[in-house]
Amino acid sequence: MHIRKSLFIAAFSAAGLALAAVGAQAQDLSIKIATEGAYPPFNQTAPSGELTGFDVDIANALCEEMKAKCEIVAQDWDGIIPGLVASKYDAIIASMSITEERKQTVDFTERYYSNYLRLVAKKGSDINGLDSLSGKTVGAQRATVAAQWAEDNLGRNATVKLYDTQTAAYSDLEAGRLDALASDVYPAFDWLKDKPDYEFVGERIEINDLIGIAVRKGEDDLREKFNAALTTIRENGVYARINEKYFPFDIY
Repeated sequence: MHIRKSLFIAAFSAAGLALAAVGAQAQDLSIKIATEGAYPPFNQTAPSGELTGFDVDIANALCEEMKAKCEIVAQDWDGIIPGLVASKYDAIIASMSITEERKQTVDFTERYYSNYLRLVAKKGSDINGLDSLSGKTVGAQRATVAAQWAEDNLGRNATVKLYDTQTAAYSDLEAGRLDALASDVYPAFDWLKDKPDYEFVGERIEINDLIGIAVRKGEDDLREKFNAALTTIRENGVYARINEKYFPFDIY
């Protein structure tokens, strides 16, 4: 009888240790995530220094789903991929377009939203679409698909001026140093809500732009963890609640 009891206690203890080890392993998943902090409403830095926005909320939701301890840090856009490659952080969640050029340096998850471009100009201007940009100055954020599109499609007939941040481009548009701005649609949509003197002009510019999470080459385990968590938050309604916080339409 005592032998059976001892065996039972030993087995129970071993099972408890195994469960504890699994739990500890889950808690040991620590991820450092970079975002830009200057691209509202997707990522911005509050006066308190706190990072907020759609990207930040998605990052936190994914970390909660993965039961990971996450730290989110700000990184200037121009250095964000080099910082990942140099292991300053483990992933980038910063509204980064999945492009063939970037895929030579980093790996991407599946998309977590989709994007297209629009032109923004002052109301009452003579800008009404692509055909009216000849001789004009058009701005875009440097090292983005909007900048690449503007240089590829407008460079022969218009002056393309690039900026380190989207907010700097908005400022020059308001100051009259730009005739129009080529932008991802959703940050421009957010900016226009408080700018009654400006509007979208012309038709939407389709570029098949998918936005993903970047990880270092070969980090397949982390990439698949993100993919699984993305699928779950899409299915359980968490993604929809974050989406509705920022936009009155589904941006997936």
